Amino acid sequence: MADIKYYDVILKPVITEKSMAAMGEKKYTFLVHTDATRSQVKEAVEKMFAGTKVKSVNTMNCEGKKKRRGMVVGKTAKTKKAIVQLTADSKEIEIFEGL
Repeated sequence: MADIKYYDVILKPVITEKSMAAMGEKKYTFLVHTDATRSQVKEAVEKMFAGTKVKSVNTMNCEGKKKRRGMVVGKTAKTKKAIVQLTADSKEIEIFEGL
């Protein structure tokens, strides 16, 4: 298993209708490193966004899709998503405020 630093864990936020609706409940969705654990995701969110306290982290592995280009068959890269729930007294995450 690779040695992952907290700044390498979170790759980018996921901006969809479903994830934007969940922001009302203080749930934020991120694409994370495929080898990251729940505790690493929790540590990364609390260190990268000052004033946030994580209540829970749910992760899901998304397998790559099969793609064809003529007779050649390949696969896209697998990804991992994390849904982070913040506590009620926690600050909001700034990158989502302008959306």
